[in-house]
Order: sequence, then C-alpha cells, then structure tokens
Amino acid sequence: MTDNWAHSGEIGPTERLAMNRTGSFDWDLDAGTIDVDEAGLLVFGLAPEAFDSRPDTLVHRLDAAERARLDGVIQEALTGGHSSYAAHLRLPLEDGSAQWTHVQARILRDGDGRAHRIVGIVRDATSEMTHSAFVMELEKRRQRQTDIVERTTRALSRAVTVDDVTAALTGPGGLARLGADGLALGLVENGSLNIIALSGDSLDVLERLRVRRLDRGMPLADTVLSGRPLFSSSFPDLVQDYPALAPYAERLRFRAAAYLPLVAQARMLGGMALFYRAPTAFTADERNLALGLAAIVAQSLQRAILFDEERELATGLQAAMLPRRIPAVEGGEIAVRYHSAWSGRQVGGDWYDVIPLPKSRVGVVVGDVQGHDTHAAAIMGQLRIALRAYAGEGHAPSTVLARASRFLAELDTERFATCTYAQVDLDTGTVRAVRAGHLGPLIRHTDGRVGLPKLRGGLPLGVASFFEDEEFPETRLDLVPGETLVMCTDGLVEEPGADIEDGIAALAEAVSGGPPEAQALADHLSERFWERWGAGDDVALLVLRRSPDPGTPRAPRIHQYIHQADPQGLSEARAVVRRALRDWEMGTFADDAELITGELLGNVLLHTEGGAVLTLEVLPEPTRRVRLSVQDRSSAWPRRRTPGEAATSGRGLLLLDALALRWGVEPRGEGKAVWCEIGPSPSSRQGGAAPGHGPGGS
Repeated sequence: MTDNWAHSGEIGPTERLAMNRTGSFDWDLDAGTIDVDEAGLLVFGLAPEAFDSRPDTLVHRLDAAERARLDGVIQEALTGGHSSYAAHLRLPLEDGSAQWTHVQARILRDGDGRAHRIVGIVRDATSEMTHSAFVMELEKRRQRQTDIVERTTRALSRAVTVDDVTAALTGPGGLARLGADGLALGLVENGSLNIIALSGDSLDVLERLRVRRLDRGMPLADTVLSGRPLFSSSFPDLVQDYPALAPYAERLRFRAAAYLPLVAQARMLGGMALFYRAPTAFTADERNLALGLAAIVAQSLQRAILFDEERELATGLQAAMLPRRIPAVEGGEIAVRYHSAWSGRQVGGDWYDVIPLPKSRVGVVVGDVQGHDTHAAAIMGQLRIALRAYAGEGHAPSTVLARASRFLAELDTERFATCTYAQVDLDTGTVRAVRAGHLGPLIRHTDGRVGLPKLRGGLPLGVASFFEDEEFPETRLDLVPGETLVMCTDGLVEEPGADIEDGIAALAEAVSGGPPEAQALADHLSERFWERWGAGDDVALLVLRRSPDPGTPRAPRIHQYIHQADPQGLSEARAVVRRALRDWEMGTFADDAELITGELLGNVLLHTEGGAVLTLEVLPEPTRRVRLSVQDRSSAWPRRRTPGEAATSGRGLLLLDALALRWGVEPRGEGKAVWCEIGPSPSSRQGGAAPGHGPGGS
C-alpha cells in the first residue's frame, strides 16, 4: 500500500490518518463486537490477523487500574445520557515502553434514547502528552522556585537584627522556605569563620566547628575565600576533596550540598551551606535558585549587621550618660533598670539617678528629655549632672527642679524634659517629692497593696522657665519599713493606641504581684514588660525599698501606712492589729488595741491634712505588753477636754486613760507620735512600779 501511495503521489484521508497513527473503530453494543481499522489496530499494538473483534482483546494490555478508569468513563457516558466521551490511556507496549493513547467517541442512540452503537477514533498521543508533561513539570519547578524566593524574601523582610535573620532561617518552617533539609550559616569575624546558625537533622555533629580559622580545609571556608559557589551531588566525592570533613561525613545524613558565598556590595560577609537528603543534580535553574537565595540572605545580613553595630554604638552612648554605679544606701535597697528601644541610633533621653544627700538622706530621680536622637542623649547627660549638683548642695526638692529648669532653658536647645525627683530619709521614712510634667511614683505597702499618691506637679523643665512659672510644689509621703517606692518613665506604661491609665493599672498590678525585694521586683517588672520595652520607646525604672523592720520572734513589730484619702484604711488597720495580736498569741489584748487604734487613727484622719503611720510591737521586758504608736505630720498636740453628755467627740484621751497602762506624745520630725502601752494590769505585777499616764509618761 505504501508503494502505491508513493507511485501515485496521492494520499487519501484514510492514509493521512494512518500516517499520523490515527485509526477508527465501530462498536456494536448489541452484538458486543467492535470493528477497528488497520491504523487503529496499529495504535493498540495489535496485528489484524490476531484481532478477534472482541472489545476485551483490544484493551487487554491495560493494567487493572487504567482499565477500570476507562470502563468508568464509558459507563458514565452511557448511563448519563451523554452523546460522547473521551479519555487518555497509558498503554504498555511489548518492548516495555508505554504509549499514551487518546480515545474520542460518539454514542449513537435509538428513538428511545438507548445506546446501541459507538463510533470513534483512536490515536497515538505520546508526543503531545510527553511535551505537555514536560511543560507542566517545568512550570511546576519554576513555581516552586518562585515560591521559595517569595517565602524567603517575605520572612527576611521582617528581620532587623542578625538574631532575627538566623531565627527566620532556622525557626519553624525556615528550612521548608529554603527548599532544603539542612543549613549552616557562617560570618567572617577577625580571620575566623563563625558559624552562627545550624539547622537540620544530624547537623549537630558540626557543633565543634562553630568557630574555625578561615582556611581552605573545609568546603564552606573554601567558598568564602574563593568567592565561588560549590555544588556537590556526592558526599563521598566531597570528602575526597576535603579530607578534614571525613570524621563528620558518615554522621551527616545528606546526599548533596550547595556551598554559597554571601556577598553584599562587594563585601564578603560569610557563607551559607544548604544540604539535601534527596539526590540533587543541581541543574542550571537549581544553581541559579541557590545563588539567588544567597544574595537575599546576604542583603538581609548586611542590613542586620549594620543595625547591630549602630545599636551597639547607641546603647554605648546611652550607657556613658547614665550613672556607672548606684551607691549603697543605709536603711534601704535600690534597684535600677534601663532598656533601650529597638531603633538603631535613635537613642532616647530617659535617665535615672541616685544622689547621696546630707543628713543621711538620698535623692532619687527619673526623667525623660524630649526626642529620640543623640542630641536628646547629650542634653540628658548635661541635665542629669546639673540636677545632681543642685541636689547635692542640699536644696529643697522644689528648688532643685527650679534651678534644673533654668539650666535647661539656658542651653542652646529647644528641647524640654520631664522628671520626678524625691528626697528620701530612710531613717524616718519621710519622702518629699516633686514632679515636672512626669508620672508620679507608686508605693507598694507591706501587705502588697499598691498606692498611687497624688503629686501636685509643675510644668516640664525648660518650659517652666520659658513661661516664668517655676513653681514645683512638694508632696510629703511616708514610707514605713518594708514599703517600696517605684518610679519610671512613660515608656513602661505607654503603648500606641492604648490608654495610659490602662498601662498604669497594669504596672500597679505587676508591682503588687511581684516579690518585695527591690532587685527581685525590678527583675519581675523587666520580665513582665519586656515586650512593651522592646517596642518604640526607652524605659528608665527605679525601685527603692525601705528596709523591713519585723522586730524579733520574741518582740515582733509591724508598720502600716494609712492614707487619708483611703476610706478602707481605718478598717483595714484595725483588722491588721487584731490579726497580728492573735498571731503573736496576745489575743486577750486585741479588743482594747483595736478600739484604741480606731480612736487614734480617727483623730489623725479627721484633724490633720495627711495620713498616719501605725506601728504595733511587743515589748518583752520585764512583762510582755503591747505598744501601739500612731505618727502624723501635725505639730499640734492633743488636748484633754471635758465633753458634755451630748458631745460626739472629745473622749479620746479619756479612753486612753481607761484602757492603756501608759500613754504619751513624742515629737517625730515635723510631726508627732501618740503612743500607748497595753498589757497586764498593775496589780498583776510583782514588785513593779505603778504606770504613769499622760504626755509626760515615758
């Protein structure tokens, strides 16, 4: 037949189809036979004399799964009322290869819609399917490479520090983003290659190589020195080229590796190794992908290294402006903390200071100069030194801030500053505090409650002098033994988009729930607010605790501060007295002590302008008795009165005479203390002198 085509020069439709390995078939569904032309049998790999017109014979080479799929396609078309169907079949050939065969058929039905005949064509579709599969695989590889680059770029775009870069590459999903099974990342530092990141199963065997002299003994170092990438599809070949790798090769469960130099702006930063468990040929596309990843990592590392260097410079400058050491104080403990914002060279003007003062007092200050730059830090350093000098001269707190404001106003700057300054007498617990546009302090009481004393404030330093309003009114506070003063800058309590009152409430809660010791409380606040401190503002924190005075097991002692504006303070103090005496096994005196406590504290809160300090202690010798003292800031001593029958007050001293063994009044600093002793009656003493009464008793 071929010769006839050649001699005649004419090719008919059937011949044209046969030349393109396309044939036809006619399937009689009623008879169960199928007629296939010679070209169609050639497509199915059957000789005409071997075909028995049975459909099963035509497809007997199909494997079970492929045959089931074809049957499903045909049955769905027949039962679904379709007029046609098409399918691609993977047909095994006698030589062991496989051929893609395309079947396209039309279903003929009678007037009732019953299918009785199928006619169609079959053709060899191997060439187009192979090309399609190649295109699909190529597109799949390219999409995978694009995804790797996009995911890696996205992850590294959020990296600020070198630690951030290593976390992005080695953290959850890091290796998957790179399309690798292991990673080693090294930076060149002082002639050595410092491995800063290892990730992947079995790579821990390289731990001892984390810091190694930069020489050509190892593939990653060789890559860094030569500046050329190294792609290895065989670890045995790699070990042969680098014998120093032999002790580790057997434990490294990888079959291929890519060693890549990390270069940014013509500077060799280090090297990166990517490891693969599966065989990897490193085609041109795969090599380009690896080199592209190395370029992305190098650029991120360059930015991160620059940021870390700038931050180190900034924090060094900030540290130089702050006190190098905090002096120890007698009668208390002080802890300070400073945290810089993560903003490169943008240092802030926050500061703290502890200033020894005459008469065994100490000055404490926290403040903040406007701005976040080196100029703010420089102004802060000058202002801190000036304020320290004014305080050291012994001036009152209001005078210290007035002079500091004038000093700032006279500098060649438009910056202003806020601060809170307090002079503390740890012997008496007296605190004289002033503030200039700054947050007031918090006081943690001995029972864990936290108070927010109201400090009247003046204008910020510098602004006050500009407006000629250098009034900084003092507020008197009291720290009983064991109480703590907490001062901070606004970076601790302010968050973008949040109310500062919420931040202050959160700080008060943290102070209340923290340990009582100053250092431990400062650490507790650091841990609690670390995320806030790592944001966009600096933080200065100062914690001062007056040493506790618990007495001894034989002679215990408690102190309690009752704020005048606290309506619950009086009832809480009475409860504290009753509970303490019960714990000390002196509950028989609890009723009298509680009654006197209420009377003395009520007088202070009613007739003075401040709070009161309650001290309850046991005097062990010669007979155990209770001593109760209430200290206030008023210099006016109590007067004995003779109230009438209808009077509602004036019986306090009569009550003391009736219930106390002795009582008296003593001057304390700017105020006084009313004290009394409660215990066994004089008749129960053996050979004791009768107690004295009145202010002269001692």
